Amino acid sequence: MMLKSNFKIAIGILGCLVFLTMSAIQAQTYKSVPKVSVIKINGTSSVHEWESTTDQISADLVLASGGKQIQSLVVKVPVKSIKSGKGLMDSKTYDAFESDKNPLITFQMTDVSSFKLTGKDVEAIVNGNITMAGITKKIAIKSTGKILADGSFQFKGAVPLKMSEFKMKSPTAMMGMLKTGDAVTINFDVTFKSM
Repeated sequence: MMLKSNFKIAIGILGCLVFLTMSAIQAQTYKSVPKVSVIKINGTSSVHEWESTTDQISADLVLASGGKQIQSLVVKVPVKSIKSGKGLMDSKTYDAFESDKNPLITFQMTDVSSFKLTGKDVEAIVNGNITMAGITKKIAIKSTGKILADGSFQFKGAVPLKMSEFKMKSPTAMMGMLKTGDAVTINFDVTFKSM
């Protein structure tokens, strides 16, 4: 009787190990390609439109079921990697983020609304939490993309946000004569390579 019970336990443990191994084999991790992946933040001001850019994106994408399902997505961007080419503008941007206290912008996927793979073309809507300036909000990110010749995935899209939603004050300059608008658009072009 004891032998039969131990045998059942051993079979159960073996079954779990096989399941976990198969899950690990089916899930594939992709990492963002530095310098190729770019995020541009576009906005307006009382004087002119502006754009800031970063190519220092650290993102992990896990695909399951042979690349037909998104299992997880985590994105991190150092605030001080965002550059406009104008020192004063960059300094005001870092102040708005309180970058010493909040050095990263992060996105953590919670679930997937849709993921469609047609040949080499991809469409996806992922939901998750974005954290900026210490405030976290739930957002949906819609993207289109493609599978590249080397098996990498490239995703592009745009996410409209308002700085006030994150309790950020719109940066000002020239004693308040230049004020940036509250609305910004985050445009991304991110390539993920298999690890």
